[in-house]
Amino acid sequence: MNVLKLDKLSKTYTTGDMALREVSFEVPAGQVLGLIGPSGAGKSTLIRCINRLVEPSGGTILLGETDLVHLQGSALRRARRRIGMIFQEYALVERLTVMENVLSGRLGYVSVWRSFFRRYAAKDVTQAFSLLEQVGLSDHYNKRADGLSGGQRQRVGIARALEQAPELLLVDEPTASLDPKTSRQIMRLIGDACRERGLPAVINIHDVMLAQQFTDRIIGLRAGEVVFDGSPDALTNEVLTRIYGDEDWTAMRGEDATDESAHTSALDLMEEV
Repeated sequence: MNVLKLDKLSKTYTTGDMALREVSFEVPAGQVLGLIGPSGAGKSTLIRCINRLVEPSGGTILLGETDLVHLQGSALRRARRRIGMIFQEYALVERLTVMENVLSGRLGYVSVWRSFFRRYAAKDVTQAFSLLEQVGLSDHYNKRADGLSGGQRQRVGIARALEQAPELLLVDEPTASLDPKTSRQIMRLIGDACRERGLPAVINIHDVMLAQQFTDRIIGLRAGEVVFDGSPDALTNEVLTRIYGDEDWTAMRGEDATDESAHTSALDLMEEV
């Protein structure tokens, strides 16, 4: 079953710049899809068109049987409850605690007065504690968000998105500001959460190696068009050139497989410490 289906999705800005050119693909339940491409390829625009933070110029976006493109008002707000979003810059409320930030994932489901006083159902609080344990932050539930490291903030963002109980997860460059070890941990958390729940995810990611290791499928965008759609294993040097342009991809990926294996093993060992 395909949870998300894009058909000829296009976006042209008022300047005349075409950010997306009839992009079409489908994402089934449980699949983690990585979006890669050079800066300006349309990756962030595509993510934001799906949840209507950016208005598409044409095409359709089906979430299940619902066409998101034509929704307005309360219907659009209800549809957005079905889409979890993890942001590059975390988008946390700094003065609130970790727990309060996670519970904000339920704001679309509570009344105005409950949201104003931050009163949530007991089952929502229980779920939030469970998610904080899953992302490794159960001991920090009462800590303010502004006292967290970048990796911890991203973990809160993951828990908040999952607190929505979404049908689709959108992730915009989740590792852009993180060190290599933390980046791997964050990508593993997202992948594990999606597979446990049968939750599809679309991840805009700039790190090709992380995309190859932690996603099930990769779509390469260039100038707003899909120029590659396939498995991580099919991302050859020729394909990378098609996506990004000429470069010595062999040097970037490491010519010596033994060195690469040793590097990966060292990172794995670090994560076990």
